[in-house]
Amino acid sequence: MKVAIYSRVIDDDQYSKVQQLLDELDKENIHPVIYKPFYEMIQSSVRFSEKTTLFNDSGDLTDAIDFLISLGGDGTLLDTVTLVRDKNIPVLGINFGRLGFLASIGSKELHIAVQSLVKRTILIDKRSLIHLDASKPLFGDVPYGLNEFAIHKTDTSPMIKIHTYLNGEFLNTYWADGVIVATPTGSTGYSLSCNGPVVFPESSSFVITPVAPHNLNVRPIIVPDDNIISFEIEGRTDHFICALDSRKELVDKKVQLAVRNESFTLSLVRLNENNFLQTLRNKLSWGLDTRN
Repeated sequence: MKVAIYSRVIDDDQYSKVQQLLDELDKENIHPVIYKPFYEMIQSSVRFSEKTTLFNDSGDLTDAIDFLISLGGDGTLLDTVTLVRDKNIPVLGINFGRLGFLASIGSKELHIAVQSLVKRTILIDKRSLIHLDASKPLFGDVPYGLNEFAIHKTDTSPMIKIHTYLNGEFLNTYWADGVIVATPTGSTGYSLSCNGPVVFPESSSFVITPVAPHNLNVRPIIVPDDNIISFEIEGRTDHFICALDSRKELVDKKVQLAVRNESFTLSLVRLNENNFLQTLRNKLSWGLDTRN
């Protein structure tokens, strides 16, 4: 078995956890394939087995890779979308960060996680992605994201007008700082912080959530993800910001934009005992009352 390992950066006190993971993999004769910049960051502090190889980018992840392990928080796991792409390599998120909606497996569960991979006692969730079509090429050859697509005014500009259409039919003009179109996975991210609803991962929907709307009666709306959502932007400045997850581009307001459901999905690994309801209760402290 070959397992790719990806991370951006970790704290010094987490090197021991990385070492534990590598030791667990070595015990099970699993070959680690480590993201090269991460390897170079930790090589002086961590021991590697002779089986260790490196990868630089998505092109190095072949069919021989059985799983990809993301070490970090949800932002790190979102990065794996640009690596895995349409290869259907299952991604397992180990939470070295804080909240961990996506990277929901705790660093204390490393042994259990590796054993689950070996014994295949795992569940794989198919998470939908959102795809951006634009009249000007944006986001290179990865115009899709796992959490959300967002339109936002630049930092110093006044609010913008975002004319929004569903399958060509006018929906609304949002006078706001921006608009988020979230996948069910992304409903617990940026959209939630703007009062959007929590949506179950298998809901086959998009959540359209305004950011700081001028009209207070404008509320988030859930639409089926077989809709094509298109936008026209007006504003006092010539540019606005487009974002796919954590990636951003400055875009001319004349650019035409539309989002739709991506044709492929991300395979997200979870352990049998971890499900969406448990994640909600644990991460949002639902059911807890400080009076008790």
